[in-house]
Amino acid sequence: MQLNQGVAEKRIADLGMDDLPLVQMRPSTRSVAPDWFKKYHNLVHEFAMSLTDSIQELAFMNLPQDDFMDLIMGRRMPENLSVRFRVPLVWGGELEIDNLFLCMTFPHAHNMDRFIIEQSGNDVIWMPNPTKKVYLPAHMMNGGDGGNATSDRLSQIAAQIAGSRGME
Repeated sequence: MQLNQGVAEKRIADLGMDDLPLVQMRPSTRSVAPDWFKKYHNLVHEFAMSLTDSIQELAFMNLPQDDFMDLIMGRRMPENLSVRFRVPLVWGGELEIDNLFLCMTFPHAHNMDRFIIEQSGNDVIWMPNPTKKVYLPAHMMNGGDGGNATSDRLSQIAAQIAGSRGME
């Protein structure tokens, strides 16, 4: 069933992501270079290191400190996090940092996949396209356990990043 904007927005809201912007696109199949995965692996490393400008969003993911540092240092992707394409390569997306975003695998990436698959065969597809590098629904951005410690945690994290990159 072809979705119009209102139906697409209602469906994504039903999946718990009512603040997730959607963009309309007409998928056109394109071949992908055989070495795409190696390039993607390197790009994910660069993308992870670029997340230092997304400290606030990352802090609200409540990652353990070691996982957080591994992520922004580009060492490894913590469990339950996914790097996703805004526009898939097979539909004309590029291997560029601007075409990537980070979100929780479950439930967000899982539900985004459901949303896209439900549109299979349509001429027009509504694609999730968060405004920032890290997608967290607005209802998760009000903090979690720990009361008013968020600003302290962010300050500590920023100091660690600066120290690890020799920027003290």
